[in-house]
Amino acid sequence: MIPKASQRGGGQDLATHLLNGFDNEYVEVAEVSGAVASDLHGAFAEWEAVATGLTKCRKYLYSLSVNPDLGQGQLSRDQYRDYIDRVEKKLGLEGQRRAVVFHIKEGREHAHVVWSRIDYQTEKAVHIAFDREKLMMVTREFARDHGLKLPEGYDRDGTDERKKGGKSLYETRQEKETGLSKEACMQMVTHAWQSSDSPRAFVQALEQMGYVLATGKRPYVLIDMYGGMNALPKLIDDKQVRTKDIRAFLEKDYPADSLPTVDEARAIVAAHRQAREAFAKAQDDGRKLDALTAKQDLRRSGAEKAHAALLDGQKRERGTLAAAQLQERAALRQGYLEESRRIKADRQAHKATGLAAFLGRVTGVSLIIRKLQRYRDRQRFTAFRERQTVVASLQKEAAHSLRERHRLQAVDSERGLKALKAIESRERQSLETKRLREQRMHERSGHEHMPALTLELKPKGRGASVRKAKNRYQDSLREREERQARVPEEARETSTDLQQEMLAALASTAPGAKTVDLQDAFTRAAEETEGKEERGESEEGSVARKPVSRVSKPSERGRARGRGRKDEDFDRER
Repeated sequence: MIPKASQRGGGQDLATHLLNGFDNEYVEVAEVSGAVASDLHGAFAEWEAVATGLTKCRKYLYSLSVNPDLGQGQLSRDQYRDYIDRVEKKLGLEGQRRAVVFHIKEGREHAHVVWSRIDYQTEKAVHIAFDREKLMMVTREFARDHGLKLPEGYDRDGTDERKKGGKSLYETRQEKETGLSKEACMQMVTHAWQSSDSPRAFVQALEQMGYVLATGKRPYVLIDMYGGMNALPKLIDDKQVRTKDIRAFLEKDYPADSLPTVDEARAIVAAHRQAREAFAKAQDDGRKLDALTAKQDLRRSGAEKAHAALLDGQKRERGTLAAAQLQERAALRQGYLEESRRIKADRQAHKATGLAAFLGRVTGVSLIIRKLQRYRDRQRFTAFRERQTVVASLQKEAAHSLRERHRLQAVDSERGLKALKAIESRERQSLETKRLREQRMHERSGHEHMPALTLELKPKGRGASVRKAKNRYQDSLREREERQARVPEEARETSTDLQQEMLAALASTAPGAKTVDLQDAFTRAAEETEGKEERGESEEGSVARKPVSRVSKPSERGRARGRGRKDEDFDRER
């Protein structure tokens, strides 16, 4: 069981990482507490707003990952929560807002916990000191209580030897991109150093392993094919070899000022790498990308349908509220008018007539009654207007509350779509990283090093021809015919005489011919040869030879070597 924790910011990027469905087969958001939003992006955005408004804290989150040992079985959810509560209590994060996410990656279940470090009551960030030591204490106690065995280094008498084998984030990133560990690279470079007898041989061996020798802040650094930089002395695993020994070995043939800088070397390997990756990408059928795109489209279509349904529901709800409010105002006005008609009808029914009406006018009672009725009508109308104002205000507040609720719902839904877009981008990035890693592993299949810095990007098939392109499709018999046409007439006659002499010689050696004195024939042949040498003549001198161009020489020599004869033999036969 190995816990890893850190204080950090960038809540939106962390939420995207935790919801990445490509790197993880299963993602479960088990708990989000202390936030209005129920999703990670919304919760982390709230916590960031609180940190920005109340404090100046930049690393407002504390992230913890819990990775159990598969050899000892999976942890139950109660065990996970027990460990999380112990860590929370030990680090002083009790009562803080938190989120818990469970992942299953390559069959391995693990948990991620993210706390907000901001205490809104004190308006300060929770100070977390010596968290690694505290995590080790909690892990030892948890393992003891649950009967788990911890890896080396968690015992109390552990030495610092375990720290020597630790990897930095840069080395971990390099190993993830290249598929080669630092130990493997050190072994290859050390072997090249020990087996090279000269600086040139050593540099060529490094190039074959995919490294470029460059100079940085200090001379002699190695830039690998993927842009990573490592100091050359740190990659030679030999305690007897010092930095001064490496400089003394290389500075004569490769002085530091003649080497490319780190940026120049990275530009060189970037161009080489991009050519390889473009070639490999062109050969990729894109099935994995299509499958991921189909999965993302299905997930996005569901989210977009939910967003559209939300907007439609909001529209219907606003229409329903507007209709209800209009009906309420109409009912209020109708009630006032009906009451006014009833009162008017009642007054008309009880209106005095005859002598009573005359006496009322004479005594002034009718005037008083009319004034009293008008006063009551004004009171009733004022009450109606006040009631109308109160209803309008209540309706306005209700409409405003509804609009705000709809706005927040729409913002929440749009934030979900935006977060989904970020997750899709991260998943495509993960797919591209995996494709590059698989491609790089495939390129060096059968080799324990990176591809050499030689651009061999041609498909399997016929090998490259060494002949020039302009001579590749010429007729091989044409040149011979033209050369025969240029031979002078004297050479042709000489050839004819030689043929006749050969026939005569064959006839003379036939049965019944006269006996030839061999000694006399050899003597005459020797005398004729000496005479020709004195005159500077030769049998080949009678043939006028025209200089052959540089273009036709290689082909003529190739034919001569193929037949095992020289050019003079062809001329002699003619």
